[in-house]
Amino acid sequence: MKKLLVVFTLILTSFIFKANAQVNVSFNVGAQPVWGPVGYDYAEYYYLPDVDAYYYVPQRQFIYKQGKKWVFSPTLPPKYRGYDLYHGYKVVINDPRPYDHHDIYYVKYAPYKGKKGQMIIRDSHDERYWVIKGHPDHGKWKAAKYPGKGPGKGPWKGKGHGKH
Repeated sequence: MKKLLVVFTLILTSFIFKANAQVNVSFNVGAQPVWGPVGYDYAEYYYLPDVDAYYYVPQRQFIYKQGKKWVFSPTLPPKYRGYDLYHGYKVVINDPRPYDHHDIYYVKYAPYKGKKGQMIIRDSHDERYWVIKGHPDHGKWKAAKYPGKGPGKGPWKGKGHGKH
């Protein structure tokens, strides 16, 4: 009887822990730019060691230091106008406000400065990236999502994505 009570208690405890466990799974593949690195279902920030700047994926903003202030901008500063986002190395950082701890990230990712050869989303054949507008296979994703809808027949026709 004692063994049965122990087994019952273990099963009940296990059930309670499983019931209380919260699984927080986030995906933002569709929000990532086609020049982003492959292999991530979620990316909040990219650190760009070549230009010592961050890219905030949800807001599509670059964050870089200008003097003593952090600037949030849809573009990199003019001195990096020619920087090639497709070939520069990107480090995914999923910590909130990494620029507040820039001294740590700057040192930690300094060895990646000038590094090449990182696979980017645009060049990936992984179907999960097809959802990203600008990916070469985005049309295949639309065709699968909207079967029987040829060009100009789906909700993506024209400039908007709403009802027509």
